[in-house]
Amino acid sequence: MFKITQNGKNRIDIELSGKLDSKEMKIALDELEEKSKIIENGKMLYDVIDFHIPSIGAIVIEFSRLPSMFGLIKKFSKAAVLTDKNWIKNVSELEGALIPGLEIKAFSKEEKKDAEAWLND
Repeated sequence: MFKITQNGKNRIDIELSGKLDSKEMKIALDELEEKSKIIENGKMLYDVIDFHIPSIGAIVIEFSRLPSMFGLIKKFSKAAVLTDKNWIKNVSELEGALIPGLEIKAFSKEEKKDAEAWLND
């Protein structure tokens, strides 16, 4: 499941759980692009509930849309990742170091209030 909720004018909240297949990935990316159209200097709260590696078809869909995803990423300045998996925290923060203009910080699930405060700072 990939649930996307618009939370105010410049914030998107994403919940990820389970394994995404190609159909779900396409729907999720379409929805993410649509809900991000008007965002500038946006914030993202990414809640990783239960992560599974996406199917090969889902990965192909994601890679085929990389050019539009890079444009979408530029609309965001901060992303907070909620997870209790240390490897996801590390990968998230590494990704933030590699993407110019996007600061990513990982938080434990019980630190949701801290994550939201950081996003709003």
